[in-house]
Parts: sequence; C-alpha cells; structure tokens
Amino acid sequence: MRDSLLLWDIDGTLVCTDRAGERSLLILIKELYGRDLGEKLPVTLQGRTDKSIARDILKFLDVPVTEVEENRIRDAYIALLPKTLPAGKSKLHPGIREALDAVHAHPEIHQGLLTGNHEAGAKLKLGHLGIWDYFEFGAYADDSAIRDELGPFALARAKKKLGIDFPPERVFIIGDTPHDVACGKAIGAKTIAVATGSFSVAELAACNPTHTFADFSDTAALLKVVL
Repeated sequence: MRDSLLLWDIDGTLVCTDRAGERSLLILIKELYGRDLGEKLPVTLQGRTDKSIARDILKFLDVPVTEVEENRIRDAYIALLPKTLPAGKSKLHPGIREALDAVHAHPEIHQGLLTGNHEAGAKLKLGHLGIWDYFEFGAYADDSAIRDELGPFALARAKKKLGIDFPPERVFIIGDTPHDVACGKAIGAKTIAVATGSFSVAELAACNPTHTFADFSDTAALLKVVL
C-alpha cells in the first residue's frame, strides 16, 4: 500500500464547540463596533473561512474591509475563545478520538488539518478538547480567505514535513459541508463527507463526495475507505 493523507476539517467534523466561535464574534462586534446583534450572526458560518466571515461582517456593519480591520477582528476573536470555549459544552463528535488514534497508529496513513479556522483558533479549539497534538501540519484561513485555495498549502506542508508528494488519489479531504467537498475536488482529491454538522447525509450525498458517513462511530468502516 502507498501512503495516504487525511486532511480534517474542524467545526462540525471533529468537534462541536457549542457556538463558541459565534459567541466570540457577537461579543467582539459589540465591543469593537458598538453593535448588539443579539444571539445570531447575520452571516453564514458553515464551511467558511474565518477571514471570509470577517469580511462579510465588516460589510454588514458598513465598515471598510481593510487588512487592519480584518486583523482587528482576528485578534479580538482569538482573545475571546479561551473564555467562550469553557463557557459552553464543547465535545468531540462520535468516534473521533478512536479514528484519530487508529490513523496515528497506522504507519502508512498520515493526517493534518484543512480548516477555515485561523491556526491560532484551531489550536485553541482542538487543544481545549485534547486533540491538537494529532496534527503536525495544516492549512488555515491565514493562508487564504478562499477555502478552495487551501488544499495546495496543506499538500506543500505535508511534503515538507513528511517528505512525501501525495498524489490526489491518495488524499482524502474530510468535512461536514458542501464547501469541504468542493475544496477536495478543487485539487482532485477524494472526499469524505460526514453528517455531524448542519447538513444531512442526503444533502451531502447530493454533492457527490467519494464517500458519505452519518458519523465516524465505526472506525473500521472509515479505515476501509482509506485503505
């Protein structure tokens, strides 16, 4: 068997943070821009990058979209996560730790992250639930606001870290939204969709991923797909 690479999404795929990210954004909007938006953001979050979300928030608030303002939102968001994460009921999705352990133990399967989170936010979320150390590299919103552009960053870091140039047919993008499936297809990778986020099995299957799971409670079934 040749080496395979799994690139995991975070929110809705690996973890549920009980809206810690959304709550952080609502707080910073009130603190930085004086706007109380109540309990719900006016922008879509699922499958998006943090950078693109910040840009949409600025447009909604009628604030010029500049690098200074984007960084201002990023820094405030990262500062708030250590407070909002413990305040909610964050959890791993079914079978995640077992799946990560199984991949970690297999000599020919490697894993990294491909996520819309900023790297600092990813570390806070995964560290809070004790799984950050499973991932040696990744691609993040810091690399691009466009999710479909993240794949090449992840592959370049995989090659630098592991010394392996993974062909597309041995790369698996794992996520819970149509954006994740599209991101995988953008680099010709295989795609594994999981319905532990906001989209159902049927909705994800309609995007024609390589495989679709309700969740990852069956570790053997996931490994069978990869192997």
